[in-house]
Amino acid sequence: MESIQAIKQRFGIIGNDAKLNRSIEKAIQVAPTDISILVTGESGVGKESVPKIIHQLSHRKHGKYIAVNCGAIPEGTIDSELFGHEKGAFTGATQTRSGYFEVADGGTIFLDEVGELPLTTQVRLLRVLENGEFLKVGSSKVQKTDVRIVAATNVNMFEAIEKEKFREDLYYRLSTIEIHLPALRERKEDIHLLFRKFASDFASKYKMPTVKLTDDAVQLLLKYRWNGNIRQLRNVAEQVSVLERNRTITALALQSYLPSGAGQNLPAVIKGTKSESDFSTEREILYKVLFDMKSDLNDLKKLTMELMKSGNVKDVQKDNESLIQKIYRDEDSDNIEPPAKDVEVLAIPQSVEATPEIITESEDKYHFAEEIEEEETLSLHDKELELIKKSLERHSGKRKLAAAELGISERTLYRKIKQYDL
Repeated sequence: MESIQAIKQRFGIIGNDAKLNRSIEKAIQVAPTDISILVTGESGVGKESVPKIIHQLSHRKHGKYIAVNCGAIPEGTIDSELFGHEKGAFTGATQTRSGYFEVADGGTIFLDEVGELPLTTQVRLLRVLENGEFLKVGSSKVQKTDVRIVAATNVNMFEAIEKEKFREDLYYRLSTIEIHLPALRERKEDIHLLFRKFASDFASKYKMPTVKLTDDAVQLLLKYRWNGNIRQLRNVAEQVSVLERNRTITALALQSYLPSGAGQNLPAVIKGTKSESDFSTEREILYKVLFDMKSDLNDLKKLTMELMKSGNVKDVQKDNESLIQKIYRDEDSDNIEPPAKDVEVLAIPQSVEATPEIITESEDKYHFAEEIEEEETLSLHDKELELIKKSLERHSGKRKLAAAELGISERTLYRKIKQYDL
């Protein structure tokens, strides 16, 4: 078995980080087997090196090695690319075509960005992993293939599974062994080493002296976040090598090649960000609360008008028993708390035309008329109409389901529909 250092030299891997060494060690250990491997890590960390190591150290090294970027193939043609198609299977299929799984029989297939695969293709891939069988597009003949699958992704697979963008059973089939490559910012001792290697390569390529960093430039290099990882570091080294006339690079000169803000090594809150759907849900809840407040206010108006018309408290209480129970219901329990017996309800003369105002012992108490004016400014009429329309649309005009969602009776909803001419 080759040593880790020999593998690094053979495949051009630079760095002495312990996490990187552990990843290479795992690749060396699993290479002789046919176990499926999932390589994870951020974009630009060099995930494509791992499947090459696995293939070259396996018994399949004399077979074909095919790398497929799943995110670069259109959804409509990816099944044809992977599994092939029969002549006439779809428009433009003028001849039978062999897919990658048929061509790579006996070898290794590297599925890069496997998290971008459509769900229908994931089902086909799962069948290949389980029993080595697949169907060409447009064919009913089952074909066999013997391939080693190594997949890679920079997607958080558990989030993708939760959002139903990736099959959970396929994930566990692919990740029999998972190899994680650390981000460049986690390998600080390797950053300057990589920069020097890239600078030397570009100096040889463009036939010019090699650039060197001052101490303050090295410190800036180490503090930078490197969201693009090794790929971004390589691009910066190439830009500096080509554009800078002075071969000694200071921190000030290097700073102009580093995007400001995006790569600063500062904490950032991402997980707590609310989505648009969260705000939409909160808005609907608020509308419903306002709708209930409007309903309670209308009930209180109705009771007050009954008192104004009859002047007989007992008759009004008897005729509107259910309404009084609703108004005085304790929200925290199922107990009904009617008004205290010693509270005197004043009969209001019928000559009063303005909106009644309840006057209590202290002038500091709230006035009923003022409450009505304040509530009316909330445009509850519009919100009520909007909620009814939205609920009816959601339930395809079914009044029973809409009424249940709005928390009102079907009869009340029918009356509202007639009132608003919906």
